[in-house]
Amino acid sequence: MLLDTYGRQAVDLRVSLTDRCNLRCTYCMPEEGLQWLAKPELLTDEEIVRLVSIAVRDLGVREVRFTGGEPMLRPGLVAIVEACAALTPRPELSVTTNGIGLARTAAALRQAGLDRVNVSLDTLDPDTFHTLTRRHRHQDVLAGLAAAERAGLTPVKLNAVLMRGVNDHEAADLLGWCLERGYELRFIEQMPLDAQHGWDRSRMITAEEILNRLRERFTLTAEPSAARGAAPAERWLVDGGPGRVGVIASVTRPFCRACDRTRLTADGQIRNCLFATEETDLRAALRGGADDAAIGELWRTAMWGKKAGAGIDDPEFLQPDRPMSAIGG
Repeated sequence: MLLDTYGRQAVDLRVSLTDRCNLRCTYCMPEEGLQWLAKPELLTDEEIVRLVSIAVRDLGVREVRFTGGEPMLRPGLVAIVEACAALTPRPELSVTTNGIGLARTAAALRQAGLDRVNVSLDTLDPDTFHTLTRRHRHQDVLAGLAAAERAGLTPVKLNAVLMRGVNDHEAADLLGWCLERGYELRFIEQMPLDAQHGWDRSRMITAEEILNRLRERFTLTAEPSAARGAAPAERWLVDGGPGRVGVIASVTRPFCRACDRTRLTADGQIRNCLFATEETDLRAALRGGADDAAIGELWRTAMWGKKAGAGIDDPEFLQPDRPMSAIGG
């Protein structure tokens, strides 16, 4: 098992498949992009599958989510999913994506064994989409959502970040749109993960603001806290259900005490928290000939040192020394 000194067990593995992305979201990276990792620094498909296998077979991981950057840019994505779906015990498999490329791969991913997708969509307006992402790809995201639903990658979940003065007026419209289509919407507080260090807490749309805007149109009934478990989102039934909406309030309502996640970066580092400033190198162990037992022990040691909380307000964290796109969401 992957335990820490606070008694938390990590059963949810987030795997970043690449640091690259085909959007340039203003809250994530500068318009010119970043200095991408060189190919030799990235884990190979076989190395990823081996590490996931160790996590599932030896360390108690039950859920695996593939992230990026943008995981659809990984040429071997379908093959990786297929190999991980064949593991015993079989983990639940999902992908977090910006939706571009999903239209052409959704059916293949489902056939390979993917269970569901999380798609990032912050606006219903194509012009606002361009303002936020610096790309004209709004229609591609909508096509990807439709393809995911047709393929049976359900429930389709949407992630949305609200930016003050840009799309914060769309909260209720986004929820209504998702309810009509049977999508599950999650609003995410903007976190200090931008490579250009432009995050300003005073400009962040808080969970309370989001809920107040939703309540102008909908009746929200909080789900019992026991139903949340270790999930990052607090959830509410909308107008009595069955539709629901969630808010991930990593900044104003941290959920660290129930955290059950461990993270593998695109270049083979273990992070025991999205906001961690230290990493454990599994790639070097892999390529140095370490066996599965030795790699598992490295992973256990990394998790044992997990801190009690995320430390978002720590000045050291606000100056990350590597692109956050390689770490994954």
